[in-house]
Amino acid sequence: MERSISATTIAEIEEALSQVSEIKAARVVASSDGRIEEIHVLALPTKSPKQLVRDIESTIMATFGIPVDHKKISIAQLGQDAVPRTSPYDHPRALIRSVSAETAGLEVRVSVALEIGGELYIGNASGPGSQTTRQRLVAQAALNAVEEYLQGSMAFALEDVQVVRLGQQTVAVACIALVTSLGEQPLTGAALVRQSEKDSIVKATLDAINRRLGFLTTT
Repeated sequence: MERSISATTIAEIEEALSQVSEIKAARVVASSDGRIEEIHVLALPTKSPKQLVRDIESTIMATFGIPVDHKKISIAQLGQDAVPRTSPYDHPRALIRSVSAETAGLEVRVSVALEIGGELYIGNASGPGSQTTRQRLVAQAALNAVEEYLQGSMAFALEDVQVVRLGQQTVAVACIALVTSLGEQPLTGAALVRQSEKDSIVKATLDAINRRLGFLTTT
């Protein structure tokens, strides 16, 4: 008999499956009594569907102790043009080269420059010049720079970014959604604010998507 699972466990299974290198998004469908009915996966075409199914079964069994019938797993694979230029674990280091903000009247324009693989990628974002909006614009500009590098192989949406006080430390926290045809995958990241708040927001944004890209950030 299959084990009944909670909504929290479903979310944890989806997060665990998203860590499998070929999988870009996963959605678990459960019955009203909490039993897994369907598992839908969007994956890169770098591994056969049969092997992916085995990986999914093994991941769920090893992590949660839940056996899954392979007939309940559906694999949708993207075309070859969706394969990143390197594997998810071989992305070059993303170096923050500059974070700048220019104010014109009531508007502010933020530009973030990242060096990735020896090339410079620049993301821009603009909007009203409030403090909260400035923080969001920094994160959005960073995402725009990353998407420029990825050339459409992944899409991200900024959910929220805040700079908060935790004990004796100030921390930048970012919440990002990985958007795919199967829905949204929430990702979060954080970075200590040491000297530059803007740089820390960029680091938190990159930290949120680090598990999907393999980025390491430095100052």
